[in-house]
Amino acid sequence: MKMKIKINSRFLTGLLWLVMMAACSTTKHLPEDELLYIGTPSPKIEGYNPEDEGEATLEEVQGALNVAPNNSFFGSPNLRIPFPLGLWVYNRFERYEKGIGKWIFKKLAADPIYVSTVNPETRTKVASNLLRENGFFQGNVTVKVDTAKNPKKAKLLYTIHTGQRYKLDSIYYVGFFGKADSLIHKTYQDRILKKEDAFSVNKLDEERNRLIELFRNNGYYYYRSDFITFLADTLIRPGYVNLKIVQKQNIPEDGLRKYYIGKTDINLIGYNGEQPEDSLNFHNFTIHYAGEKPGIRYGVLRRRFLYRSGETYSQVRQDYTQQALSRLGVFKFNDFKYTPRPGKDTLDISVNAMFDLPYDSELELNVTTKSTKQTGPGAKFNLSKKNFKRMGASLNLELSGSYEWQTSSTVDGESSVMNSYELGAALSLNFPRLILPWIRNRVDPFRFPSETNFKIYAEQLNRARYFKMLSFGGTVSYSFQPKRSIKHTVTPLHLAFNTLQNRTARFDSIANANPMLFHSLDDQFIPSLTYTVTYDNSYRKKKNQIWWENSLTSAGNVTSMIYAAFGQKFSTKDKKLLGTPFAQFLKYSSEVRFLHNISEKQQVAARLMGGVIWAYGNKTIAPYSEQFYVGGANSIRAFTVRSIGPGRFHPANNASYSYVDETGDIKLEANLEYRFRILSNFLGGNLNGATFLDAGNVWLMRKDEARPEAEFSLHNFFDSIAVGTGVGLRYDLSFLILRLDFGIALHVPYETGKSGYYNIPRFKDGMGIHFAIGYPF
Repeated sequence: MKMKIKINSRFLTGLLWLVMMAACSTTKHLPEDELLYIGTPSPKIEGYNPEDEGEATLEEVQGALNVAPNNSFFGSPNLRIPFPLGLWVYNRFERYEKGIGKWIFKKLAADPIYVSTVNPETRTKVASNLLRENGFFQGNVTVKVDTAKNPKKAKLLYTIHTGQRYKLDSIYYVGFFGKADSLIHKTYQDRILKKEDAFSVNKLDEERNRLIELFRNNGYYYYRSDFITFLADTLIRPGYVNLKIVQKQNIPEDGLRKYYIGKTDINLIGYNGEQPEDSLNFHNFTIHYAGEKPGIRYGVLRRRFLYRSGETYSQVRQDYTQQALSRLGVFKFNDFKYTPRPGKDTLDISVNAMFDLPYDSELELNVTTKSTKQTGPGAKFNLSKKNFKRMGASLNLELSGSYEWQTSSTVDGESSVMNSYELGAALSLNFPRLILPWIRNRVDPFRFPSETNFKIYAEQLNRARYFKMLSFGGTVSYSFQPKRSIKHTVTPLHLAFNTLQNRTARFDSIANANPMLFHSLDDQFIPSLTYTVTYDNSYRKKKNQIWWENSLTSAGNVTSMIYAAFGQKFSTKDKKLLGTPFAQFLKYSSEVRFLHNISEKQQVAARLMGGVIWAYGNKTIAPYSEQFYVGGANSIRAFTVRSIGPGRFHPANNASYSYVDETGDIKLEANLEYRFRILSNFLGGNLNGATFLDAGNVWLMRKDEARPEAEFSLHNFFDSIAVGTGVGLRYDLSFLILRLDFGIALHVPYETGKSGYYNIPRFKDGMGIHFAIGYPF
């Protein structure tokens, strides 16, 4: 038997190149007094007591010590790629001043990182200061330069000695002038520094900033942070700090003077730089503008200013005013300048505001793959007109569309292609304030963002060989925040209309076999109102953060009450609106998210959500668009969207209605995710990882003969829960998070022919890959 071997010449050349490079020394051209830095192992920590809760400080200290060496593995200070190509090229081609050698050097060489450039002595001083600034007053960091393996290469071995962490004992406020002292005592419960807290320079700065803000909110415009200092004594009680917060002496007179608002001048600059030529004045409030009239209505602009002439100056009112102007979405920037009147306690305000471009647009492209074996491209285009009719409102036009084709070779056993498409258009008018007849005061009664949105829309869905559906409607919604942590959204009017068009004989035959499923697609009006309340304490940046949202929707009940007022019973069926039956249901959903910050680089996130919809009276089957579903990138990630449920029911691939998405009247879902840092400062962001566990399903409220075991039941409840696990990557750029999740199914709620809890027939059948933007919860 003969064997013929053909060797590629390019492969031999590449292999020879690697052998030659490997023979090169990475220290050949090092200066005599330099050492090549090859990494920093995890530092040794001595004297640390976990009860001191100094993990965050230790992470910060290690961050000051860590430096990535040459050929680092994704920025690691310790892990290195075994082939230092950049250093090989540097040592081999450093002598070339022109030609191909110079080109190779410029493109591939990496400058060697020396121990001297890492500067370990300075780093130990910085790290030691970080320890002391966080209460480890006896702490210090030392370094040893390790050249044991190679006299020209060195590792830096750091030792962190923490010692005891000091806590706060007595806290006194000393030397503040009368009004300031009164304000401090009045807000004593809001202080940042408290007895038994760990000493922290950052906390001292936070308390100083709190005092500055307190004084500036009460008229003391020129009060500055350098007017306050701290005196600490660690000798009175071992392990504790006795602290005095002291106002300095000889503060300038302006710093102790209370100021009041004078006149306000606003200079409106055009988006092409047009300067004001005319003005409009009313009660010490003057608008300077270019053109025949102001680019924004006087009343719209005036309502954004949360003060009047003669009122006490307040820093918080200034901040809210600037935020209110920014939320208009009209100005590119707005600058405030305060000028005191000579010898008086009055501040005049000058504002320069430049208009932004009047139009904004956005195009989004995507490719969708559904559990119905259909895939295809989609697009969404949004065009916004800012400052519509000079009202500070935004007029938005959204156009969307998608086209899908069957990816399997047959449909219902026939060799054919089933194409579908969706087209949609929406027009909305958004006001950054509440538009209500009884709110006539100068501003909304809430200092946090509020919104009013009016919207009309139309959508066309085509299911080739089955039906077309036309949906259109409109909404009016309000959202407001009486507190930073609480948001209310009220939609007093949502009127939708769904109508089936061009029903085929095939569709009608399927509908006759499964009437309960297809009645949800019947022609109907959906007049509803919704109230949603959201609690979110994440702005406090606590170790444990909670987000909780509850939503209640009522459909058709107001309409039924009108019928009842004219003598028809509330429970009467077949009531119509404009000749079409309307839906009648109650829908409640709740979702709670919990985030536990183990450290800056590790978090545990959990979510529990559920919902129920009860259709009754006029329509005993909830509209398809209102029903619940699970699966997808933000749900149970081992499964595609709407591919699980209801209950233990699952349509066979060859079933006559297998193309219909799987939805239900009841939903339960739980998610648990552990998030951890893989690499910091990776290509301008952080590379994070995650492991997760997802579980949930949807069920029907009523029994459906065509879909056995689809209704909710405590019998075999846990077997009816779909479960999946998986791993993921998150690339965090702070302003954008790219997410890739790989889900693995562990259990499906229906029979698969495989016994045991892990009932996935083949491993590849239980895999789901999702690419998304943002965290799933």
